[in-house]
Amino acid sequence: MKRTLKELYGVGILFFYFLKWPYFFGYPYLYMNGLDNNFILDGLWFYCLFLILKDVYTMIKNKKINRCEIK
Repeated sequence: MKRTLKELYGVGILFFYFLKWPYFFGYPYLYMNGLDNNFILDGLWFYCLFLILKDVYTMIKNKKINRCEIK
């Protein structure tokens, strides 16, 4: 079970590495233009949001580390 969850997480990261930004902006557009409520697509949108926030946090963390090393 643990291995399966790791593989699903890895596949999700790889898949949404390329699709997180188009999906993050495209899904609300489709939802406002008549897409029915779908809990699976909502979950995928929140997963994309989590990945985007993780990337922003990592970028900010790495900038702080690089600034400390320069000084």
